[in-house]
Amino acid sequence: MITQNMVKPSSWVDAGVEISKVRQLYLFKFSEELQERLDELLVKNRAAILTSEEVAELAGILELNQIFTLLNAKIIAESK
Repeated sequence: MITQNMVKPSSWVDAGVEISKVRQLYLFKFSEELQERLDELLVKNRAAILTSEEVAELAGILELNQIFTLLNAKIIAESK
């Protein structure tokens, strides 16, 4: 079994998370800086040139993205 390290998603809550108003709803999204970092890591991942630290960082950001997707879906569903 392979264990994958991950940067805790909560480490970005202070600086990497924004709440944005979309059609009368407040939804979670990445800050511009965190979105740019995610894009950079994804490019490096496709090129297979991530360091082990970047692999852990990417895993954490992707986990946070999944959490936001679920939370935003719940917010949207409950608003109807």
